[in-house]
Amino acid sequence: MKPWPYPFWIAHRGAGRLAPENTLAAFRLGADHGYRMFECDAKLSADGVPFLLHDSTLERTSNGHGIAGEQPWSALAQLDAGGWHSRRYAGEPMPTLEALIRFCLANRHLLDIEIKPTPGIERRTGEAVAKLAGRLWTATDLAPPFLTSFSPKSLEGAHSAQPGLPRGLLLDTLWDGWLATARRLDCAAIVCNYALWDTAIVAQVHAAGMRALSYTVNDESVARWLTGLGTDGVVTDRVDRFSPGA
Repeated sequence: MKPWPYPFWIAHRGAGRLAPENTLAAFRLGADHGYRMFECDAKLSADGVPFLLHDSTLERTSNGHGIAGEQPWSALAQLDAGGWHSRRYAGEPMPTLEALIRFCLANRHLLDIEIKPTPGIERRTGEAVAKLAGRLWTATDLAPPFLTSFSPKSLEGAHSAQPGLPRGLLLDTLWDGWLATARRLDCAAIVCNYALWDTAIVAQVHAAGMRALSYTVNDESVARWLTGLGTDGVVTDRVDRFSPGA
């Protein structure tokens, strides 16, 4: 396998549940806990701006309403993306992916960008996210952004736009053809729901020249089990529990 330039521990959506997910406040808090690689979710506004949001709709993590990808960035930028979490973060804005990338470059952090498309624009979202990441992540010795998605179409778009950026196929089940799809997309890693891993699957992925990563691991016994299996990385909410140097 090619050398893997990323740390074992990756902070989920910035700082897990300790701060409003996918906000710059969360990434700052994750960094305060010693993390140097962060996972985020990126999708497109109606006018094509890549921004950070996990859900298709706005209600859970902002004071907005409706499908986020159907609204222009000028409207999304006005939303409160922190008040749902706690009064401390009320008024925290929803950031663009560009803002997060610039934050990471300035602070020498690494980034795992999950491409989270609005249904119907999977490939276009992958293309846009990859183009932005490739354009901004230059003139640095940092490892490039790691692009992941549950959507093969999004990874196809990312591959076509920026073939030099590493990709990972996200899996919540081992559906028929998952490994062949990852090979076709020239993925560097498989990122699984941690419960899917066993010795044989880890060996199969490694034999294919890919790394084996897990989401979302918040229990110490599970982390020890995954380490024993020889997996290569863990995404966690518990930035307060796990030492990223471990």
